[in-house]
Amino acid sequence: MDSSTTKPTSVADVRPSTDGKEAKELPTYNSSNNVERETFHGLVLPTEEEKSTLRRVAGKMPASCYYLCAVEFAERASYYGCNQVYKNFIRAPLPPDGNGAGASAPGSQYNAGALGKGSVTATAMTEAFKFMAYALPVYFGWLADTKYGRFKMICWGVAICGVAHVIMIISALPPVLASGHAIGPFAFSLYLLAIGAAQFKPNISPTVMDQSPHKVPHVITTDSGEKVIVDPEESLNSVMLWFYLLINVGACFGIPTTYLAKIVGYWAAYLIPTILYFMLPPLLWYLNPRLVKQPPGGSDLGNVFRVLGECFRYGGIRSIGRHGFWDAAKPSVRAAAGSTKAYGYDDQFVEDVRRTFQACGIFLFTPIFFINDGGLGAAANALTAGMQTNGLPNDLLDNLNSVSIVIMVPVMNHIVYPLLRKWGIRWGAISRMTFGFALCTIGSLGFPILQHYVYKTSPCGYNATTCAEILPEGEPALSEISYSLYAIPIVLTAISEIFVNVTAYGIAYSRSPKNMKGLVSSINLFMTAIAAAIGLATAPAIRDPFLVWAFAGPSIAGGVLTVIFYLTFRHLDKEEFVINTDFGDMKTDSDRESDEEQVGAVSGNKGGLLTAVESKTGKTA
Repeated sequence: MDSSTTKPTSVADVRPSTDGKEAKELPTYNSSNNVERETFHGLVLPTEEEKSTLRRVAGKMPASCYYLCAVEFAERASYYGCNQVYKNFIRAPLPPDGNGAGASAPGSQYNAGALGKGSVTATAMTEAFKFMAYALPVYFGWLADTKYGRFKMICWGVAICGVAHVIMIISALPPVLASGHAIGPFAFSLYLLAIGAAQFKPNISPTVMDQSPHKVPHVITTDSGEKVIVDPEESLNSVMLWFYLLINVGACFGIPTTYLAKIVGYWAAYLIPTILYFMLPPLLWYLNPRLVKQPPGGSDLGNVFRVLGECFRYGGIRSIGRHGFWDAAKPSVRAAAGSTKAYGYDDQFVEDVRRTFQACGIFLFTPIFFINDGGLGAAANALTAGMQTNGLPNDLLDNLNSVSIVIMVPVMNHIVYPLLRKWGIRWGAISRMTFGFALCTIGSLGFPILQHYVYKTSPCGYNATTCAEILPEGEPALSEISYSLYAIPIVLTAISEIFVNVTAYGIAYSRSPKNMKGLVSSINLFMTAIAAAIGLATAPAIRDPFLVWAFAGPSIAGGVLTVIFYLTFRHLDKEEFVINTDFGDMKTDSDRESDEEQVGAVSGNKGGLLTAVESKTGKTA
């Protein structure tokens, strides 16, 4: 992050002296050469020449951004710490040489397991869980925008997930597993966890970005005397890289839970994430008065449908995708055509709707990416079940996904992106995502290649996944293909997430109306639900001997869609980055309480009205 090179900027430095209701203020600024400069809330705006010549940097973010990243870390640590062991818990039976809690004996070739329902059921249950966790956010994101606010929805999600974690621990206790009825409480806790995560996930990333004080590009002078542009897009991309870094630091908790499941048992694997999870309530309590919170303002969804109605009324279905389709709904265009109709939105809102639909079009290309990032359903878990692991848990190397991201994010944030900005190279959002799609496609090709050679070298041939159950106990049941080779596709597909997922967060936030950011963020998440639905629908095929094509099919589709994606959206890299919140939205609870006190004082003292207005705006009436 370039913030270390700039003069410190805090929320207080950029918060307007007005109440933020004005669309734009244009006082003048006298530079050293006496040329008047356009400013906005005291920030010097760059000229066209400066936009093309000055280096762009990421601005300093308030501490609340990073505290919220810590909240995401704790939530994702609990989520992924448990999620990492679900498939073995469901698929494999209790090891015959184990302790009754799902663990296997030291040095045993048996994988940790508990329910023994097979790979088809494991795929179905885990993909249904994923579908709920990423489909329900559409409802909860809308609910946060319209009625309850994002922070309140986050807190409710935390409470529900806490209950789910406790029930999950109970379902994995040895007496419950021995009873044969563990699947009931486990399934209940699994899907309850999905509901809580669905409330939390669509609201946390917009809340992080709400804290950003950098609403417009502005010129500053660094300590070294260099004039640079503080870029809102680079600022958000930088903080969201840290956000994604901490997600994956949390996901690394899948490493200890994998070992705990194999050595101690599943109750211990579920206990550690739960303990970490209960750090969240006190952290949220601490953050509550310190956060900039966007109050529920009623969703703009109704106006979106009105805009679409006007577009179809005056342009028709055939005009979709053509120049001028959205212009037909602009109030200024309708007024010029002689309409006297009063609209509940303005021309800028129509532009916001246009950008929102472009964002949704971008998101439609991500489900195949999510499938290739780790394989379809439980296919990767079935692949590793037939590989020589030398006593390691067969799902251990899946954690390289998170480890790779933890290593690469600082490299991108502190080395690659700053160098690109220094050299004047603007790597736009579409170009970054295209690179991520291509990298993921290349990495995912490793899965079918490995599966082909596992089948070729397995003692059971095309029954490699269940070979240990087929052959007599004690006979070699694994392929000679080294488990370490599995790391190659895992690492490559993991690194691709930095370019796709992080960029998608910024697109969802910046290309949506102010009162639809939670909803559009949830639409981005919904693409994972679509990928999960595909995995759920194809669950019967996630078994021997079909695993090669379970990997190869999505990889081929991913390569084709990468080309189509770039050709369709490459022009968006040239558009100016826009954040649809302004300085008037940068208010913490304490700010709002001060405003309410002022209003109360004014209503109780009519003569004090002028003084209150002057103190608020710096102007006389």
